[in-house]
Amino acid sequence: MIKRDIEKLLKKYAQEFRAVAVIGPRQSGKTTLVKMVFPKKTYVSLENTDERQFASEDPRGFLNRYRKNGAIIDEAQRVPVLFNYMQQILDETKRSGLFILTGSNNFLLQESITQSLAGRIGIIDLLPLTYNEIRNIHQQDLSTNQLLLKGSYPELYDKNKKKDFWYQSYIRTYVERDVKQLRNIDNTITFNKFLKLCAGRIGQQVNVSALSNECGVDVKTVNSWLGILQSSYIITLLQPHYENFNKRAVKTPKLYFVDTGLACTLLGIVKEAELQKSYFKGALFENYIVMECLKKKCNSGSLVGFYYWRDNKGIEVDLLMDRIGKLQPIEIKSSQTFSEDFTKPIKQWNNFSSQKGGYIIFDGDTYFVRSDGFKIMNWRKFLEDVKL
Repeated sequence: MIKRDIEKLLKKYAQEFRAVAVIGPRQSGKTTLVKMVFPKKTYVSLENTDERQFASEDPRGFLNRYRKNGAIIDEAQRVPVLFNYMQQILDETKRSGLFILTGSNNFLLQESITQSLAGRIGIIDLLPLTYNEIRNIHQQDLSTNQLLLKGSYPELYDKNKKKDFWYQSYIRTYVERDVKQLRNIDNTITFNKFLKLCAGRIGQQVNVSALSNECGVDVKTVNSWLGILQSSYIITLLQPHYENFNKRAVKTPKLYFVDTGLACTLLGIVKEAELQKSYFKGALFENYIVMECLKKKCNSGSLVGFYYWRDNKGIEVDLLMDRIGKLQPIEIKSSQTFSEDFTKPIKQWNNFSSQKGGYIIFDGDTYFVRSDGFKIMNWRKFLEDVKL
């Protein structure tokens, strides 16, 4: 069983809130995690047809079975009416961590929580495995290309599933179940095309008009589909930082996939040699590092914010780490050789912000701190050393 970095945060939330919701993509390990952390709690899945029917037809009776000792309720968003009745139980109890809910549909679960359980429930995001968790499984480092290609879903490591078959099945299941649960999309062929087009735009600013033209659907539909991909944890949109530079900075988010293995499958990249030669290698590497930072934030409960910055002349800093107003620029390069050119975007940022230095994260082994404040380091060391 894989020990997760978020375990400590989950236990803390269960002590602070009367209920806790663990949300994340399908197959990110939510059920395994909550069963491991709360082994004495009764487990019930609303994927089970009988349990879902009982919960839908008699929500009060369903919950009364667990009024005293609570329960783990898996895929809780499948029966939204439950949240209305759970509110009364939580208001009447003094116990913390009574109900532990899980869900793979962020939109539906958040909507139900906002309407009924606001202030009564703590919410944490469980994303796929971190680099640290994968390294602990193997007790050795996988190559960068292996990590990008295989991705981070637990089953691929815990059960040694073959990634090609696993991701193909994941995509099909996702489209047939999760997408239709959110929106009744009849034209799944067009949606699959849209999904692949998004994979081809990793690390780029979202251009809704271009996606609309290439897919043959209107802008409103594109925005709706982007929302679906976000709600189901397929993509994430990194917001730009422009508060202090309104006239110079762009205000369009950048698109990343939550998992690079899924993105590689959508791009048709199946072998390491293909990845090494691929036009998308740099974007996939950037995607991986951005997601590792976001995972670290989620797992620790940190308030650190992550953004990117780009001026109106195209100068771009890949990542800005916002430590309560103090911004640290990070440039991400897949190269194994350091080049002075890597520092140019951050130097431009420093000219605007009156700051000094920044991080250059790359795939080489070099590590040094320069007199001008630049920290040049391998990405693995960065993830080990950086504190959120």
